[in-house]
Amino acid sequence: MNLRDKIYESKYLSPKRKGELEEFCRNLDLHFKNLNMLDLAFHHSSFSNENEDHHRYNNERLEFLGDSVLGLAVAAFLYEDMMDNPEGDLAKIKANVVSEQALAPIARDKMHIDRYLVLGKGEERSGGRHKRAILADAVEAVIGALYLDSGYESAKNLVDELIVPEIRKVQMDKGNKDYKTLLQEYYQRKYQKCPWYELVRQTGPDHDKTFTVQVHLGDVVYGPSDGKTKKAAEQNVAKMACDRLGLADA
Repeated sequence: MNLRDKIYESKYLSPKRKGELEEFCRNLDLHFKNLNMLDLAFHHSSFSNENEDHHRYNNERLEFLGDSVLGLAVAAFLYEDMMDNPEGDLAKIKANVVSEQALAPIARDKMHIDRYLVLGKGEERSGGRHKRAILADAVEAVIGALYLDSGYESAKNLVDELIVPEIRKVQMDKGNKDYKTLLQEYYQRKYQKCPWYELVRQTGPDHDKTFTVQVHLGDVVYGPSDGKTKKAAEQNVAKMACDRLGLADA
């Protein structure tokens, strides 16, 4: 563990906040040896930007780590679960279930992360507690925190509990479609080329950006469409193109 994390371990947790974190753990049957690490997973960068004594202490690094742990755990599950499927099938399902579109409802409905987030005043006023990007990022941060606190197996068990039901939905074609993959397969099959996604603009402060993207299929342009991340914007504009091309129900 690095020096910054060790310093954070010593930060004071009020009895009220400690009780909230213990409630979160009980609801998901989690066991954290260090509740400060879990607390950090809920601190959005908007809070650290507004509070000098909390400068640089936010969940972005945990999110970075958790994203990789999540991806590994999902890939390992799919590898064992879908022995007769080619790599492309596994990749499609993985892209679907680790997306912001899939993680945000898990954060809200299964983990109730919105109750525990620590946001800056501006982000709070703008409805940040319910923004998909913030919720999805917090899921990854919690996974990263659990990995550091209790190891890979504990983190993997949480991922399995949260994500396997979503995998089953996709396997039964009840999940959200990966429109980027759908569009790419169509265009490659027909023209032997790949769609090109163009970032038209990005607006808003660093902690609350909106990305606007359009997609080029040769000389034809679809969009633009917005998203809180570039990946989300690309999925949204790909869906727009799929709808126009009659691929959405394919």
